[in-house]
Amino acid sequence: MWFKALREDIQAAKNNDPAARNSFEIWLTYAGVHALSWHRVAHFFHKIKCKTLARCISQLGRFFTGVEIHPAAKIEGGVFIDHGMGVVIGETAEVRRGTVIYQGVTLGGTGKEKGKRHPTVMENVTVSAGAKVLGGFTVGKGAKIGAGAVVLKEVPPYATVVGVPARIVKIRVPEEEK
Repeated sequence: MWFKALREDIQAAKNNDPAARNSFEIWLTYAGVHALSWHRVAHFFHKIKCKTLARCISQLGRFFTGVEIHPAAKIEGGVFIDHGMGVVIGETAEVRRGTVIYQGVTLGGTGKEKGKRHPTVMENVTVSAGAKVLGGFTVGKGAKIGAGAVVLKEVPPYATVVGVPARIVKIRVPEEEK
């Protein structure tokens, strides 16, 4: 399971980073790949109810990579965190494969509410540098979130959102769905 996800994460880096040269270099030097690996270990311990150990592993991963991912967050294989310093992914967040997350992104909550309070990011979403996605809503498949945007409500599939607060500037329909 971990190795399959690691292979998918490395492939995602190859697909999304023009500077990526080979799998070994990605595995050895990409902080986003390392952060996801630390997270998968922490998530395992969280699932088997070793929550303090999971948090300790999570904090070690944060120390070494600059990426903070809560052990309870659900992240599929094939996610790419590029230049991940300052990325924060909250406890009830879900991130699906094909998603690209740039530096300084927060997938967070808006307060102390209970239940689902962090976003669900569907497949093939791009979350640009410094964007803040705050709340327990869904970012639709193929959406693009502009740099520095503050997203406080649901984003439809294939929409591009920008600004503070974020607003839709474009919705594209892919050829395969026309």
